[in-house]
Amino acid sequence: MFTLNRRLALVSLGAAALLSLTACASLNTVTADAQTFGSWPAGRQPGSFAFERLPSQQRQEAAQTSLEQAARGALQKAGFTESSDAKTADVVVSLGARVTRTGYAAWDDPMWWRWNGSYFSWRYGPAWRPYYSRWGYAYPMDPMMERRYDREVALLIRDRKTNEPLYEARASNDGFTEGGEDLIGALFEASMTDFPQTRPEPHRVSVQLPGTAPTASK
Repeated sequence: MFTLNRRLALVSLGAAALLSLTACASLNTVTADAQTFGSWPAGRQPGSFAFERLPSQQRQEAAQTSLEQAARGALQKAGFTESSDAKTADVVVSLGARVTRTGYAAWDDPMWWRWNGSYFSWRYGPAWRPYYSRWGYAYPMDPMMERRYDREVALLIRDRKTNEPLYEARASNDGFTEGGEDLIGALFEASMTDFPQTRPEPHRVSVQLPGTAPTASK
């Protein structure tokens, strides 16, 4: 006999499987808001590229090298090939990225669940999270004291010979961590999804994280 308990058990297993698949998909996928501008010449092939560094970026070689590594895959997926000699490249590419930490105020959440509040607040929870510092004093992170990170990348493609801007792309999202090179690389890929077309209005784009298997769709 197919009892109610068995039905509930099957429903629970099905829900758990669905949640597991959803979690896997979310871990493998990055969703961002993208914007693209410019007028890539009709019929022009992507061609070869070389990275260009601003004077301030030249002083931060390690950080800029990491940023270029993150963007390289996105440009190659768009059809570009990296030139071994910057002087002969068809286009030059300028990069930028920022990660900004933000905290929510009490009025951002009607239930105060994410209030960046005081330790004297009744919402203060167990002090089990890693320590971080504010005003020079280290103390445990409160689960109710949520921090979010706004992440944004941008690139500009210019014709090397004429210096004319041909294509500008940017993408942004937010989350609970600063993210690493793979996440920044996914944002660059999201920014180039429209290429060579443009969509100036912000629009949602989802891409796979580098090194992860594509999510199966039905």
